[in-house]
Amino acid sequence: MADRCPYLEYRRESGGKRFETERAYCTAAEAFVQPMRADVCNDRYGLGHATDCEIFLEAEAGTDAGRD
Repeated sequence: MADRCPYLEYRRESGGKRFETERAYCTAAEAFVQPMRADVCNDRYGLGHATDCEIFLEAEAGTDAGRD
């Protein structure tokens, strides 16, 4: 298992808006994610993106149920 979800990126801007600090962005969900979700993406606190993230699991299965 990777140390970090392959769908996780950190971005300083989006849609013409700039941020002071980078924010966690999920390319599978095509949305910024909350810091607690990014902890799962980064496999912190005994959690793992490949087992504990429904967005990752749905993306790997080829479904788009994780998208709003």
